[in-house]
Amino acid sequence: MLDQIMSSPNFEYLPRGMTAASMRQEVIAHNIANVNTPNYRKSNLNFEELLALEVYGVPSDGTLQMTRTHDKHLPMKPFGYHAEPVIAEDHTTIMRTDDNNVDIDIEMATMAKNQLYYNALATQLGHYVTNMRNVITSGQS
Repeated sequence: MLDQIMSSPNFEYLPRGMTAASMRQEVIAHNIANVNTPNYRKSNLNFEELLALEVYGVPSDGTLQMTRTHDKHLPMKPFGYHAEPVIAEDHTTIMRTDDNNVDIDIEMATMAKNQLYYNALATQLGHYVTNMRNVITSGQS
């Protein structure tokens, strides 16, 4: 019973998403700290696309995915793939004459979006834990 609760997708994906959001916050803060550093290239953290690949088994392109309706159908996701956050430097844009590509407005907006994402994940995980606690303690007087 406890294995079923602890192996829930909520305990599998939500904490990893929160870890990725924390790492992204650090990456954004590092980008902001180097906004005036010549030749600095901003970094981005990639996780959601990799998680979609883990969950669905194919790159997420926004289309409706096939559903497994019978136990004898082949699984849709690759076996053993575990998505982890990846930090990558952005070499695609150069905005200024000093070859720094950090745009403070974009970084601040991304930081706000990331904070909302983290808060949503924390709220979901908190609700799940509260519901599990209520189920476990509901029979006790």
